[in-house]
Amino acid sequence: MSDFSSSLSIAASGMEAQAMRLRHVSENIANADTPGYHRKTTAFEAVVDRGEATGEVRLGKVQLDRSELTRILDPGNPLADANGYYDGSNVDLVVEIADAREAQRSYEANLRMFDQTRQMSQSLLDLLRR
Repeated sequence: MSDFSSSLSIAASGMEAQAMRLRHVSENIANADTPGYHRKTTAFEAVVDRGEATGEVRLGKVQLDRSELTRILDPGNPLADANGYYDGSNVDLVVEIADAREAQRSYEANLRMFDQTRQMSQSLLDLLRR
């Protein structure tokens, strides 16, 4: 049964990490038009317990993308400098949508793994009851 619970915790950690990733992607999309907004990026980390990898993952530290902000010409904007430009965001909606789809598909794959493990453990319990 230890293998079943290990499989369930690995799949659950993957779902949790992808859900948090999707949250950051959603924040990036929501702030795509916010002046001065820097895109949030994340990376996954392997969970280590007593010096051994458990197979689980977690979301690492959230970092801000330090790439150049888009310069927008709008002399009427209150944020514009003397030349009429202000800093937009560095969010690329195409990249964010692709990241959202990848996170969604990874979440679904972990969910299927979770469900398969649950079904296998239930089938084993049914066999043992006979």
